[in-house]
Amino acid sequence: MNIASPTSRPQLVYLVFGAQTYHQEAIFSIASALAFLQDTPDAPLDIQVFSDDPEPYRLLPVRVRPLDEATRKRWSEPYGYHFRTKHVLLRQVLEESQVALLIDTDTFFHHSPMALFERVQPGTLLCNTACAKYGDNRESILYTALHQRLLAKGVADDDMMALNSGVIGLTQQDAYILDRSIELMDELFPHAQGAYTLEEFCLSIAAYRTVNVRECPDLIYHYWSRKQLFRAKVKAWIAKHASAPTSTQALADTRRVSSYLPRPPRLQRLMYKLITLLLPKHQQQFMREILYGCHEHENEFDQACAPVWWDKARKNQEERQKRPIDAHQLEHWFANPVVRLILGERRAAIQNHLLGTPVK
Repeated sequence: MNIASPTSRPQLVYLVFGAQTYHQEAIFSIASALAFLQDTPDAPLDIQVFSDDPEPYRLLPVRVRPLDEATRKRWSEPYGYHFRTKHVLLRQVLEESQVALLIDTDTFFHHSPMALFERVQPGTLLCNTACAKYGDNRESILYTALHQRLLAKGVADDDMMALNSGVIGLTQQDAYILDRSIELMDELFPHAQGAYTLEEFCLSIAAYRTVNVRECPDLIYHYWSRKQLFRAKVKAWIAKHASAPTSTQALADTRRVSSYLPRPPRLQRLMYKLITLLLPKHQQQFMREILYGCHEHENEFDQACAPVWWDKARKNQEERQKRPIDAHQLEHWFANPVVRLILGERRAAIQNHLLGTPVK
């Protein structure tokens, strides 16, 4: 029987399942990759999407590989830890390919994807970032629950760098790193007290003192923080370009969706702070955050973030007062003459948005 040789073409891989939001993120991330791939037009690259729903990718030049629930469940065994599937999937791709890079959906590119693959060399693990040393946060669950165990085994100490696995890039010869990280997940899961980031922690251990680690935050943006704001930008791009995601205008617009946090300039924020001093003290911070969403940005994708600022203002106020904001409270606050003056014609639209939007 002839066994096909692994392809030498770099493989950019996505794992996408579940809520539509994740598919939207993946579509935009892929489009941004295609946009910057124009900077290296002759470079070979395959894009694979492992997904439970092939339909969102119908208009994209990608290979969709069906991933059903039974397979995902098997890949997450023995404890049902669904992040384990990332490493199993990439390990499978590296059986077929000489070099592969698994990237989270909540990313977009600043440069050609080929720039990332230039950093994936033999003996090297490419990750998103190396965040901090393990011993820097001794109050974390991963430290209190696992430190003594790992120290006794001699596999990790306080100097180990904690890696962010929004990007995982490896050559085929270094796929054993994934074997080791999977083994560690299975071993440590019962002791990790439900730690959300166990997957990337095990990758950190597997790579420690074994391979070189390179980072790539200068090449891609991973918006794991302030996620709702960046999702609003992505959804605005999807709404505009869903019918032709690889058109010239669509690819050009991916470059206008920036990593910039869309808030008012410092002077404008100072003005908001001063004018809200006219309100009762317990309303001031709420209204400042409402005003953040009222700033008119020139960039249409930044402008799309306005409702997120309003929702965040409401959520933050509820956390401060330790109870939900009800309709009566909103109506009372928005009826304040100062608020009416500050918000002008936007007041009714903002109030209606907050009354009709559940806070998650």
